[in-house]
Amino acid sequence: MIWCSGWKLASAVSNAGGLGLLGSGSMNPEVLREHIHKCRKATMKPFGVNLPLLYPEIDKQIEVILQENVKVVFTSAGNPALWTSELKKRGIKVVHVVSNTKFALKSQEAGVDAIVAEGFEAGGHNGREETTTFCLIPQIKKSIRIPLIAAGGIATGRAMLAAMVLGADAVQIGSRFVVSEESSAHPNFKNAVINAEEGSTQLVLKQLNPVRLLKNNFFQQVVQAEARASSVDELKKVLGKARAKLGMFEGDLDEGELEIGQVASLLKEIKPAAYMMEEIIREFNRAKADLCAESPIKYKDV
Repeated sequence: MIWCSGWKLASAVSNAGGLGLLGSGSMNPEVLREHIHKCRKATMKPFGVNLPLLYPEIDKQIEVILQENVKVVFTSAGNPALWTSELKKRGIKVVHVVSNTKFALKSQEAGVDAIVAEGFEAGGHNGREETTTFCLIPQIKKSIRIPLIAAGGIATGRAMLAAMVLGADAVQIGSRFVVSEESSAHPNFKNAVINAEEGSTQLVLKQLNPVRLLKNNFFQQVVQAEARASSVDELKKVLGKARAKLGMFEGDLDEGELEIGQVASLLKEIKPAAYMMEEIIREFNRAKADLCAESPIKYKDV
């Protein structure tokens, strides 16, 4: 959710009954502080910060989070043992994002309060194993003792219910809110998402840091470089700097990095975040009621 989830979106989600998260991966420390202040003014409800551990100035971002008394931090893309204990000493709830059971267990050992199990359908940076959300949830659920949050390919109430049937205690939704009115994504990017079809995204850059992108000219450059068996250094040259900002925030649909999940093909309207929340919860309750009302399936002896 870098370049998409600033204080407007995070506060709107929290006001609508969810837990809004500030996407700090696209913020320097002082910009993060500004968004925390504005989010706090815009909502009386809890909100948190999503903190990718691979980004520079991570220690300064942690300092801002501690100084501003943020209550919830979702960490990702790094070793949870590095900062979890420090955050928890200050009374902060820590949730870590993983893509396999091995790192779920490491996160639990590090003392996190909950785990996000993110399948490879998700947008942005992703796991190399390409384990789908439906396979990942039950695998991790049976291995851990702490709450499990499902992510990746979840944008509707029915998907939320399905994730919970498989063992999730909650869900994390990203891509759907990229096309909310409050998202800070560029209108060009939002329109590209709602025009996406099945197969419009693909996971690339596994040698560096796997990321799911909409297919565009930059994507084709990456695919061609990988087809040539380019070295890591050569791939870094193709990637360049600030590609995500160029595409998602500045709206360059040709040369920018356009991070979004597979579920983009279901997203066909730009709406207020509160309306999206209402739709998700209403569909979840209706689907749950429909399942409970149906007669049990009867299996005949073979």
